[in-house]
Amino acid sequence: MGEKKEYRQAYLTGERALFQQENLRVIDSVFADGESPLKGCRNIELAGCMFKWKYPLWYAKNITVKNCTWFEMGRAGVWYTDHIRVEDSAIEAPKNFRRCHDVALCNVSFPNAAETLWSCDGVTMDQVVAKGDYFAMNSRHMEIRNLTLYGNYSFDGGRDIEIRNSRLLSRDAFWNSENVTVYDSFVSGEFLGWNARNLTLVGCTVESLQGMCYIDNLVMKNCRLLNTTLAFEYATVEADIDGHIDSVMNPTGGSIRADSIGELIMERDRVDPSRTTIICRRECADAEASGTRKGTR
Repeated sequence: MGEKKEYRQAYLTGERALFQQENLRVIDSVFADGESPLKGCRNIELAGCMFKWKYPLWYAKNITVKNCTWFEMGRAGVWYTDHIRVEDSAIEAPKNFRRCHDVALCNVSFPNAAETLWSCDGVTMDQVVAKGDYFAMNSRHMEIRNLTLYGNYSFDGGRDIEIRNSRLLSRDAFWNSENVTVYDSFVSGEFLGWNARNLTLVGCTVESLQGMCYIDNLVMKNCRLLNTTLAFEYATVEADIDGHIDSVMNPTGGSIRADSIGELIMERDRVDPSRTTIICRRECADAEASGTRKGTR
């Protein structure tokens, strides 16, 4: 590739300031007014830079970013870009990373992560903090460690995702997802996992109103359910729960093990109770034959 051309403490303005450049090193520089400054670039190193306007990295390839900042108007910052690594950076702008391939994020903050990481393929994340709705919609092949997420409707439509040691405060997380496994994490949010296939939670703590419903093949191993009510409706489930479950409603099959269950609702006109095995290590409530509960969705 040859020696890289270097920009240092540059102040770059105007539309497409470095359009389709290759083999660049840009250090301590400002991408000011002007859209798409690095559109179509290849083999770029960025360190200590600031992005202050829209669409900085579109249709780019082989990009490394360290200690950089996207300000609020650097929105829709990285689209249609392949092979990008971002480290030690702050991304204030929303709608970042869309339809990208091979994305690595390490020690990155997203204080406005609305509509971020949509339809990406091949994403690794470690030490990421994000706040915003619809995070990672329709993305696939994701490996995530140490994510803290504040935002609803996360991972909707996601495929082939592994999450470890994370904290997700997210209503309607994992809707319509497939092949998602979450290890040793805390998840809090109503209506968790609806319409998912092959959702597995291992060593997790969950709080959810009417969570884990309408799921095809839900697996829970060594999990705790705190303040979790009306769980497992119309789900096929293999759940081993440490401690108490407040209430269970109309699972369609499988087995549920817990220390105790406060309320067990099995409506025979809606499900066949014989298809679900309930095992309580201490005590279970008697199943109710019928009845409608307020607050169901």
